[in-house]
Amino acid sequence: MTTLTMGLMVLGVLLGLLATGMPIAFALGFVSIGALILTDGFGALGIIGETFFGGLDSFALVSIPMFILMGSAVASSPAGKDLYIALDRWLNRVPGGLVLSNLGACSIFAALSGSSPATCAAIGKMGIPEMVNRGYPKSIAAGSIAAGGTLGILIPPSVTMIVYGIATETSIGRLFIAGLLPGLLLTVLFMTWTLISCRLAGYSFEQMAQRFTFKERFQALPRVLPFLLIIAGILYVLYGGVATPSEAAGAGALFCIVLVIVIYRIFRPGPLIEVFRSSLKESVMIMMIIGASELFAFTLSSMFITQSIAGWIGDLDVNRWVLMALINVFLLVAGFFLPPVAVILMTAPILLPIITQAGFDPYWFAVILTINMEIGLITPPVGLNLYVINGIAPDIPLQTILRGSLPYVLCMVVGIVILCIFPEIVTWLPTALMGPGG
Repeated sequence: MTTLTMGLMVLGVLLGLLATGMPIAFALGFVSIGALILTDGFGALGIIGETFFGGLDSFALVSIPMFILMGSAVASSPAGKDLYIALDRWLNRVPGGLVLSNLGACSIFAALSGSSPATCAAIGKMGIPEMVNRGYPKSIAAGSIAAGGTLGILIPPSVTMIVYGIATETSIGRLFIAGLLPGLLLTVLFMTWTLISCRLAGYSFEQMAQRFTFKERFQALPRVLPFLLIIAGILYVLYGGVATPSEAAGAGALFCIVLVIVIYRIFRPGPLIEVFRSSLKESVMIMMIIGASELFAFTLSSMFITQSIAGWIGDLDVNRWVLMALINVFLLVAGFFLPPVAVILMTAPILLPIITQAGFDPYWFAVILTINMEIGLITPPVGLNLYVINGIAPDIPLQTILRGSLPYVLCMVVGIVILCIFPEIVTWLPTALMGPGG
């Protein structure tokens, strides 16, 4: 049996298990164990446990549950509502200010939570009904929040970037700062399209005129500013070399929990237990995927599938931008069916040596890969953010949400093209703050 045939068989079985609804970690584990037994016999079972837990043997992984805990504390409190109110009061006189405040709230909340579904749920519960009440088209109201939620995996601190850094052994701090300007670029593109689409839909921004005094505007800030300071503090200690990502994540989680307790007077154990329960559930899911992905990668390597794929792509006699276009198409298709963490763990170690050999910067590629994963969050058949929006706004049909979110896919494609033409948008800030190199 040729390597290609074995690779196709492994892929077919994996996709078949995923199609049944089996959790990703279990599907990866079952396929890996089955392939190892078929190729090396039952003696291969002795290395399964060591390989699985070896994938989790990294101190940097401590930062993942800490950042998730930080996001869970914010998402489970009224912080999202306060953030939305503050931005609405300050941007209400700007044409389309309500839409801009929703997208701005998404970008800031994404930085706090690092989670796209949490961002959609927190901002969407408040923003979508308010936009619909003020006459904004439902497709724009739902689509803008679904797209804005995707910023959670790009704007630092991002769990997805941490996973990429661990999988490729690149600097997590540099990855964080590499995603900052592209995240702002996508936010601006989202805002621009939203204003244009509102005009095309015949919406008059004069309809939304609401006036707030400066006193009312400043009253909305005290509850929001401490959380913004936490983001600034985390970025400062990371980029200033003061602390490791794990240390910064632990401090950020502690401060967020303390702020939520103090500001919102959440002293009862019930809500706090729910914060830890939800963060523990998501953390264990990600850790299981990481361990299973390490076992899957070992299986592919032992069957020489990884080496064959890398060699085949590397031997393609094509322009490096054609190669990058093919990789982008592959990542897009993978993102349609799998969550970002799984795609990164399965593909990044294979693709990294190929793109570096072609002359591409690994941190630039991390941003391109992440934007592709963002597209997968708002496109069928998985489209997690679409279902989150449908869950918090059941009166808006899923087709309407999809119709409103698809133009933002084009915005992300435009963002990828801009970053290809001007890669300095990604590479300049990390080099300026942390010096050249990896």
